[in-house]
Amino acid sequence: MMIEATPQPERSDRITRRADSDGSPSITPAVEARGLTKTFGTNRAVDDIDLTVMEGEILGVLGPNGAGKTTMLNMLATLLPIDSGEARIFGHDVRSEGHAVRQLIGVTGQFASVDENLTGRENLWMFGRLQGLSSKRAHSIADDLLAQFDLTAAAHRPISQFSGGMRRRLDLATSLITRPALIFLDEPTTGLDPRTRGQMWDTIRDLVAAGSTILLTTQYLDEADALAGRVIVIDRGRKVAEGTPAELKAKIGTSSLRVQLVEDADTAAAVALAAELTGDTPVVSPTGSGFSVQLSDANQAADVLVALRNHRLEITNTTVEQPSLDDVFMALTGRPSETPVPDSEASDS
Repeated sequence: MMIEATPQPERSDRITRRADSDGSPSITPAVEARGLTKTFGTNRAVDDIDLTVMEGEILGVLGPNGAGKTTMLNMLATLLPIDSGEARIFGHDVRSEGHAVRQLIGVTGQFASVDENLTGRENLWMFGRLQGLSSKRAHSIADDLLAQFDLTAAAHRPISQFSGGMRRRLDLATSLITRPALIFLDEPTTGLDPRTRGQMWDTIRDLVAAGSTILLTTQYLDEADALAGRVIVIDRGRKVAEGTPAELKAKIGTSSLRVQLVEDADTAAAVALAAELTGDTPVVSPTGSGFSVQLSDANQAADVLVALRNHRLEITNTTVEQPSLDDVFMALTGRPSETPVPDSEASDS
C-alpha cells in the first residue's frame, strides 16, 4: 500500500497551546464550553451545557445511553457543527479554528475505526502516514504503541482476528500516534471483560501521568469513580450535577448503617429502634436477618448500636458505608445506572 503524505513535524511542534502575553505558561483550560447546544429536529440532544476541563485532569461525563454524551463530545472534536453556544480547545475556537483544534486532540470512539483487512501494525503505520509522519517514523511509533498496549504478539495478525478487548486497545493506540495534548475517550470500555477494563483503566492513568488531559464519557459508575477527578452528570441532554465523586456523594446524604442480627426474630424490634433514632425507615434484607438505615449524622450509628445492645438484640456484623455514585445517579435521574456487560469474545489471547 502506498500513501503519499508530506512529512511534517510532530503535532506538538505544529500547534502550540497559547501562552499569556508576558510569555508565561498559559492557564487556559484544555476545554471550555458555554451554552453548548445541539438539536436534531425537535430533540435537543445537548441542551445548554457549560463545561470546563483543566489541563492534566480526567473529567468524567456520566450518563445513560442517549443522554447526549457522544453528541457533546463530537461537537467539541469538530465532528458535528455546534448549533449554539461556544467551545474552545486550549483557547482555540472550535468553530473558526477547527484545523488547529484537530491538531491538539485524539479521539477514540465507541467503535473501532481500523481496517479489518490490515494487521495491527499496518493499521498504526497507515494512520501515522495519514497524519504526516515519514514511513520510518510511522513504523517506529507503531512498534512502540503495540508494545505499550500489549499487542506486539498480535502485530502481524489481521484485525478480523482480534478480540473485542484487543480492538479497543488498538483503537486507543491510533489516537495516540502524534501524542495529542487532549484525548476524548467515548465509552472506551463498553463491552469489555473485567480484566481488560482494568488494563484500559491503567493505560488511561498512565496517559495522564505522562501529561495528557482526558475527557472521558461513560455510563459506568465504577469507571467514573475510579478514574475521574471531577464528574459531570448528563441526563436527557442537560447537565444535572457537577463535582468530585466525593462532592456528588455528599449531596445526597451521608452514610448508611448495615446491621446483621443473630436472630431473625429480632429484626422487627431492631428496625423499630433504628427508625426511632434516625427518623428513617430501614430497609430489611431479603433474608430477614438484618437491615440498613440511612444516617443524617454519622454519630447516629453509635446511637443505634448502643440501643440494640441495651435491648439485648445481638448482632453478628455491622458496617458503615458511604453513598456510591450509583446512589447519586439514582437520586439525580430516578433510575439506576447501567451495568457493564462483558464481551463474550473479549479475551486477550
